[in-house]
Amino acid sequence: MAGDQKAKAKKEQMKGKAKETVGRTVGNERMTVEGRAEKTKGDARQAKEKGKDALKP
Repeated sequence: MAGDQKAKAKKEQMKGKAKETVGRTVGNERMTVEGRAEKTKGDARQAKEKGKDALKP
């Protein structure tokens, strides 16, 4: 299960970064903000999974 969550985090980060870059390129502020939010969500998920790994014996 943890592997799935880590993969999902990476996917969210990549998708968010791409969306942010495209939004910035075409001048679409809404897309840029949405991309940044998705990337942040992926970052948070990744941090959560790293925390879980640190607590494992």
